[in-house]
Amino acid sequence: MISDESCLRFRLPSYWNKENGSRNELKPMDSEQLREYGHRMVDFIADYYKSIENLPVLSQVQPGYLHNLLPDSAPDHPETLDQVLDDVKAKIMPGVTHWQSPSFFAYYPSNSSVASFLGDGGGVIQGSASEAVLVVLIAARDNVLRSVGKKALEKLVVYSSDQTHSALQKACQIAGIHPGNCRVLRTDSSTNYALSPELLQEAVSRDLEAGLIPFFLCANVGTTSSTAVDPLAALGKIAKSNEMWVHVDAAYAGSACICPEYRQYIDGVETADSFNMNAHKWFLTNFDCSGFLIDSVNLVLIYAPTRPQSFLPRSENLNPKSLSTNPLLR
Repeated sequence: MISDESCLRFRLPSYWNKENGSRNELKPMDSEQLREYGHRMVDFIADYYKSIENLPVLSQVQPGYLHNLLPDSAPDHPETLDQVLDDVKAKIMPGVTHWQSPSFFAYYPSNSSVASFLGDGGGVIQGSASEAVLVVLIAARDNVLRSVGKKALEKLVVYSSDQTHSALQKACQIAGIHPGNCRVLRTDSSTNYALSPELLQEAVSRDLEAGLIPFFLCANVGTTSSTAVDPLAALGKIAKSNEMWVHVDAAYAGSACICPEYRQYIDGVETADSFNMNAHKWFLTNFDCSGFLIDSVNLVLIYAPTRPQSFLPRSENLNPKSLSTNPLLR
């Protein structure tokens, strides 16, 4: 028979105290300790942001510096919170580039607010614009192949401007689109590097005559290289007349369109099947947070095949509008 004392020893991990030769039990953190340490962590973060402008912006160490500061093995017994924070200050902070510093001007600007930290205690970090274009490209591909047959994959054609992010090309490779069927249409300064509707119409017409299947257009609202904005209405009209999926990549400048004075840059967005913008660029939101909107009708194409039967309404009762308001699908 196992005694209560033996059960207690079994449930609680222990470590050997080399100093006095005794075995000490590791007890879980209780609620009061959690409260105390939680306050200490918040104080640590608040003090960091209070003094961040006084810290050197760039890392002050050489690559690999941390390797020489680490012990040969993990500790045999737990350390105090003070010891942990001291390690962070002495060993981690010198290697940090402080993106939130008011003197940081590289890459994207400081893109989170202190207030947003309070909402980052848990949950799921959303994906990127690269993931969004891959998801919709695969959905568009599968939608077409349901109609024309899987053997027609080699005939599918994708269109974009030469200002479009390279993520589209990578998505095409993953989705199995033939490299020769990726139409990267040339732009120039005469249109502020926006995609010309006339050029798109010519390319689509040639491909149709050649027996190919135009099926996907990626339009841009603010490209990474030139901040080009494509004419969504005109491009969308051409795409819809040829039953193509229209995806709007507004990862960079889409945030600006929340302002009425910039709303004209998304005129014609109603022709789009999907729309993506990165809140982590201009909305003071931490990495990564990429807003991904999709036409309610096409939600069925993306989500229905992979959703468990228990969560999927019967097909005869499936209402696309109801899916568009389901927070689980956003």
